[in-house]
Amino acid sequence: QVQLVESGGGLVQAGGSLRLSCAASGQTFRIYHMGWFRQAPGKEREFVATISKSGTSTHYADSVKGRFTISRDNGENTVYLQMNSLKVEDTALYYCAAARGGLYLASQSGYDDWGQGTQVTVSS
Repeated sequence: QVQLVESGGGLVQAGGSLRLSCAASGQTFRIYHMGWFRQAPGKEREFVATISKSGTSTHYADSVKGRFTISRDNGENTVYLQMNSLKVEDTALYYCAAARGGLYLASQSGYDDWGQGTQVTVSS
C-alpha cells in the first residue's frame, strides 16, 4: 500500500494556472502507474490524467487535453498536475491515485490507493 498526500489546490481566476502535487510514501513509487481524478459537487468522480511508471506514457481526458500536463519525479516520489487556462468547470476536489496494474487506468477501478484530495476553485 502507498500513502498519497495532495497539495497545491486553491482559488484562482479563470484563465489562471495551478500546479498540484501528490507525494507518495510507504512503497516503491516507481512501481505504480499514477493518475489524477476530480469530483465536482453533485457529480461523480471523473478521470483527468494518468502517467506510466516510467513517465514516458501519458493519457488525458478530452476535457483537459492541451491545458493540463501530468508528470512525475520518481526520485522525489511525487506526481504533478500542471493546470493552465483554467475554467470555471474545472472546479472540483482533485485526487491522486496509484495503480499497481496497468489496466483500466482511465477508470477508478484501475487504482488501488487514493489520497484525500485537494480543492481547486476557479472563479469567473
